[in-house]
Amino acid sequence: MPKAQVTLTPEESKRLIARAVARLPEVRSALRRGTVVICLGTTNAHVVEEITGRPVDRRRFAAGVVLPRGTCVTPREDRLREVVLVRGKRVEAGLDDVLPRLGPRDVVIKGANALDPSWTAGVFLASETGGTVGRMIGTVMARGVRLVIPVGLEKLVPGPIREVAAEAGIHVFQHATGVPVGLIPISGKVITEIEAVEILTGARAMAMG
Repeated sequence: MPKAQVTLTPEESKRLIARAVARLPEVRSALRRGTVVICLGTTNAHVVEEITGRPVDRRRFAAGVVLPRGTCVTPREDRLREVVLVRGKRVEAGLDDVLPRLGPRDVVIKGANALDPSWTAGVFLASETGGTVGRMIGTVMARGVRLVIPVGLEKLVPGPIREVAAEAGIHVFQHATGVPVGLIPISGKVITEIEAVEILTGARAMAMG
């Protein structure tokens, strides 16, 4: 069986993952007869473009970013809003507007900041009340809303995220490079480059280096 070795930049990986997310059966079903919420995030900016076919200002489609100066929060006035699609059409609403109505036929797409070897995803929390995850995770998990987690392998970490999360917290750190953050594990369908290759081509992929 032929094999290929492929090198991807983080930006190329984000686009690959986004194309796979747009092809997921649960996402396509929700676009036909339910609601899809695409939360802010650098990978999710590509997801928005793949699903809607329209460009988005990727610098503003993020609540927080990790830069050379550390963990940073995007000023609220500079951020775009989450993208909400009801039966495939974008509506002027945000997560808080549709959250009370979400159910098992609906999908929330939320990126992650970390991924451990057990494929547990983790999200940084720079808000005192947990930000987007704090607002939605209880409702999503209680109602069986489909949670899709696009995350590149560049965010793979060696240790168990649940153990790291127990040691983190905004008020735990006395010093921080950038803004101090907490970390929360989240459960859902993780889509990395590995799953993306299989979804888009049927081929089996492995991370090589």
